[in-house]
Amino acid sequence: MSVNKVFLLGNLGKDPEVQIFESGAKRVTFPLATSEKYTNRDGQKTEATEWHNIVCWNKLGEIAETYLRKGKQVFIEGKIKTRSYGEEGDKKYFTEIEVSSFQMLGGGEGGSGGSGGSGGYSGSGGYSGSGGQEQKNVQKQGNDNPAIEDKDDLPF
Repeated sequence: MSVNKVFLLGNLGKDPEVQIFESGAKRVTFPLATSEKYTNRDGQKTEATEWHNIVCWNKLGEIAETYLRKGKQVFIEGKIKTRSYGEEGDKKYFTEIEVSSFQMLGGGEGGSGGSGGSGGYSGSGGYSGSGGQEQKNVQKQGNDNPAIEDKDDLPF
């Protein structure tokens, strides 16, 4: 048995970019920054930022394209995908996170600082929004086992 599951909480590095294929499939991509604060050996507080390549497909991509903007804080659930391109001997690999659901949070540019509305979206078309009121968010997953999470600034 193996598991390929990713949870990220970060801020968009730029507005989502849209690609529409001949088949009609929609691919929406954006960079997501996650930061870690720590104290280094010299006792100085340091912040390290990692950048992640995020991919949303079809309906989830349409929602991301509509509501997500640069600086917006978002909690993402998905899986790691690696693509390759180039010819033998000069092959390049590209790692990205394929989103299965996301939760918009307060903060960031155009954000609400955590006190305004937020909404969660899943690849199965589910949505739950909160007009600043506390609620439970239940997202149906492929194995018919719902995941329940409290609505607060923490993704777990």
